[in-house]
Amino acid sequence: MSQTITPTLLVLALDQVGLDDIPLVGGKNASLGEMIQQLSRAGVRVPGGFATSAAAYRLFLRENALEEKIDALLHGLDVEDHARLRAIGAQLRDLLNQAPMPAVLDQAIREAYAALPDAAPVAVRSSATAEDLPEASFAGQQESYLNVRGADAVVAAVRNAYASLFTDRAIAYRQRNRFDHKLVALSAGVQHMVRSDKGSAGVAFTIDTESGCNQVITVTAAYGLGETVVQGLVNPDEFSLYKPNLASHRPAILHRVLGDKAQKMIFSAGGGTEVIDVTDEQRRRYALNDQELAVLGEQCLLIEQHYGRAMDIEWGKDGEDGLIYILQARPETVASRSPKLSAGHFHVRAHGPELIRGHAVGRRVGIGRAFIASNLEQASQLQDGDVLVTDITDPDWGPLMKRTAAIVTNRGGRACHAAIVARELGLPAVVGCQTATQHISHGQLITVSCAEGDKGFVYQGSAEYEIENIDAADMPDIPVDIMLNLADPGRAFELAQLPARGVGLARLEFIINGMIGVHPGAILQPDRVSAEVREQIRRRSAAYPSPEDFYVMRLAEGIATIAAAFAPRPVIVRTSDFKSNEYANLIGGEAFEPIEGNPMIGFRGAGRYVAESFRPCFELECRALRLVREDMGLDNVRIMIPFLRTLDEARAVVELLARNGLRRGEKGLKLIMMCELPSNAVLADQFLEYFDGFSIGSNDLTQLTLGMDRDSAILAPSFDERDPAVKALMSQAINRCRAQGKYIGICGQGPSDHPDLAQWLLNQGIESMSLNPDSVIETWMGLHRLRDSSA
Repeated sequence: MSQTITPTLLVLALDQVGLDDIPLVGGKNASLGEMIQQLSRAGVRVPGGFATSAAAYRLFLRENALEEKIDALLHGLDVEDHARLRAIGAQLRDLLNQAPMPAVLDQAIREAYAALPDAAPVAVRSSATAEDLPEASFAGQQESYLNVRGADAVVAAVRNAYASLFTDRAIAYRQRNRFDHKLVALSAGVQHMVRSDKGSAGVAFTIDTESGCNQVITVTAAYGLGETVVQGLVNPDEFSLYKPNLASHRPAILHRVLGDKAQKMIFSAGGGTEVIDVTDEQRRRYALNDQELAVLGEQCLLIEQHYGRAMDIEWGKDGEDGLIYILQARPETVASRSPKLSAGHFHVRAHGPELIRGHAVGRRVGIGRAFIASNLEQASQLQDGDVLVTDITDPDWGPLMKRTAAIVTNRGGRACHAAIVARELGLPAVVGCQTATQHISHGQLITVSCAEGDKGFVYQGSAEYEIENIDAADMPDIPVDIMLNLADPGRAFELAQLPARGVGLARLEFIINGMIGVHPGAILQPDRVSAEVREQIRRRSAAYPSPEDFYVMRLAEGIATIAAAFAPRPVIVRTSDFKSNEYANLIGGEAFEPIEGNPMIGFRGAGRYVAESFRPCFELECRALRLVREDMGLDNVRIMIPFLRTLDEARAVVELLARNGLRRGEKGLKLIMMCELPSNAVLADQFLEYFDGFSIGSNDLTQLTLGMDRDSAILAPSFDERDPAVKALMSQAINRCRAQGKYIGICGQGPSDHPDLAQWLLNQGIESMSLNPDSVIETWMGLHRLRDSSA
């Protein structure tokens, strides 16, 4: 019977197959062929090659009488018996690896390989007929073989690929998901290798994998072959790209994280691969530049549009021709299926000392005993509910990981195996911690928190947390806009799912502190700081064209991330409001900051911006705001000026903004001022000549009205935003804004802490209340209940 099968049915060129051929060549190879046929003219570059068919695999089994032997070994296997699973898997792989390749298939593979130009190195990858389907996708079920050279090696790699259909992880996955082993076949894809060993490679998702936001593409990148990223061998660079800007060819990079990229995988001279160290200078630079990211992002957009769904894409940059290629594309199956606007939000209320931090995967919290494992054999002793702490994981660990409460690794980025499996299983994971196995003790009770932004934390002991269940679709109408106070851009896409009307307060000082860490004076006047500080700045800014560009671009990235997450809803960005003692704590800050007895009412806010000593520093903020609003087109950004003492300061700062290209009214720009000094409310009409509205800062307004230091523990019991004098000033500010038809909101903590104050503000005609994220639902529902009770 096998003699009736012709070589043309055994091997097919990739450009001859498409999505209709999944039963023939599996999901991975069918997808490659689909992109070559349908997207290459649009600009998607996919290396060519050929694939063996499912018929070829079944011929291989029949000619070697393997079907019955496989059935017998798998019959009655309990995949939860890990020792038995390992023994059976090894026997099955030995059976296939020792079986000779049928002559007709051997000849077909050799002829297809000989037809490839230049006898270039190839990758041999496995593509199962039940793999990479929307209902059946998992990380790394079968093996890949890289830098394969010569016909003999290609034939051997195809046979190895067949055997890898019976890796322990693949057997367990099929059995748990009720795929009949007899109905699953394997196609081996033989594809030209992109010389990313001389360039870079990684993974891109056309969705934010943590929040499920579909407006961004998340990219990981490292030097060398992409296996280091997928396997979690390195901590890669990470980028977020804004899809609307990719489509309109505007700057699209919202966020970047510089990974250490300590090693890279390259070709070995005689075939195969090896891992070598990356130089310090390379490690301090991003593995892709802005133009390359745009090219990659545009190709990812085309792929997503063609498939009509979120995609998981592997890519490589050829170090010889400098071009970006797509190596694989499959449906993304976790974030795109997560329920939107109705998930539980975790809030950590109290925790023990921090042990380690890394990249957060999954916005959840897990608590358990640390189980430190250096290899799979040790990990097999892990008990249900333990927290797995290890260097890295690989697909063989998959069957064990579902028993854990959380996962912590030394190495890996958001696209590594541990991260992918954690998302699949709904587990919190903190990856890329570097020294987790040193700082966490075996058996120690720990909390793994991924609920605090893009950084994940491991705390000693059991933290206190709560879960807030939110369904934005069911929120009742109330006669006021609820907005958010937001400091951390890393939480923007997650928090954008809250039922808020926008961001009423985005604090620049948090972005400066968290993403830059350097005093702007030290950037602009390096001669005034020590050689040690200059070296710190050089190292931090090495990935950018200059220290100034580093400051401006990092600031713009933080602003843009928040603006894109909430677009088209308004985002009110407050320019920096550090006090002198806080600025002094930044790198190089001591050389530029005065020593003040009470910085709270000292050199801060607008008075700082117009001062000759600080004006050039403020102009860096203006550059960042222009980049976001004009170059990136995120014109939902509004600018808010804090701590304006006098009308002269108001006039001066508005003129300064205009000189720096931020003129009120041009390109829809709205200027808001903080109403946080008694003078602001008393002279509201005059201040409003320069601004489009007020946002009441109730903390500062209370301390300056009552003469109370808000940081004083002694005075804390008397500090109350509901004092009649404070309310009188707030009422005056609200009335004057309403009379002039201008915006009036509040961004202090008062409405969150005091429901009666929130109700009073609503009755006064406040337009918006900007709240901390953890109080949005409670305050919203409280106002609804109060309104119902008073009706």
